[in-house]
Amino acid sequence: MTAVAKSAVAKWPAPAKLNLFLYITGRRPDGYHELQTLFQFLDYGDTLSIQPDSSGQITLLTPVDGVPDEENLIVRAARLLQTRARQQGVLPENAGASIAIEKRLPMGGGLGGGSSDAATVLVALNHYWRTGFSFAELAALGLRLGADVPVFVHGFAAFAEGVGETLTPVNPAEKWYLVIHPGVHISTPVVFNDPELIRNTPVREISQLLADNYRNDCEPVVRKRFREVEQLVSWLLEYAPSRLTGTGACVFAEFDTEPAARQVAELALKKWQGFVARGVNVSPLHRYLSEQ
Repeated sequence: MTAVAKSAVAKWPAPAKLNLFLYITGRRPDGYHELQTLFQFLDYGDTLSIQPDSSGQITLLTPVDGVPDEENLIVRAARLLQTRARQQGVLPENAGASIAIEKRLPMGGGLGGGSSDAATVLVALNHYWRTGFSFAELAALGLRLGADVPVFVHGFAAFAEGVGETLTPVNPAEKWYLVIHPGVHISTPVVFNDPELIRNTPVREISQLLADNYRNDCEPVVRKRFREVEQLVSWLLEYAPSRLTGTGACVFAEFDTEPAARQVAELALKKWQGFVARGVNVSPLHRYLSEQ
């Protein structure tokens, strides 16, 4: 059995993601949707302070109001890895951890905040506890927590198919983005269960998709159902190519340079909340891990 690494509290990044495009190509008998989507990370996100200890427990020092620990993806990810590692005989019973989060990404914003938090916990505790699981093994665990967790675990920009779990590394242009939250919460099941949702976009090859104009099949439904999103997209389109990420509610505008993004941000942030960030093809989480 491997000894657990001792460490001071370290701050681990849990970056946001964008769906640069999102196409829905079908619906499976189990209700899940078949997708083709392009994930890219942002150099902006939540920060997790993680310290391994010998309590044998997982302690969340910053609980979320209204979300029991048993439902929090941070705690669920840590306990899932802890249980699997104990079953494999690679983790002492007294191995635990204390975790705190600085939350910057809005919940229900389409930026993958909860999935990214879970992935960061899996990667960080695998490192600290020296459990030796590969990224593929961690991603398989993460898939039990959410369809977007594997892309954050693997840490590379990716073309995703299936329900989002079949990943192919890609290198899209690393643009600058203005990301805005319109101030509404959008439930993913509400969007995916909408009868007007596009579900029959033809399956295409990666090369064809990357060369085409990008769009999000969820956007027409969201813009129709949520006036705030419609107003935001219409406003941003006057300045730059703009679209919904995931099922929303966040909308992003694409720029070639940081000054161009910040110029529009000065106008947008008088009315909405948001941020400017660089798109990156290697996750900040993996860059941080490589420095440990």
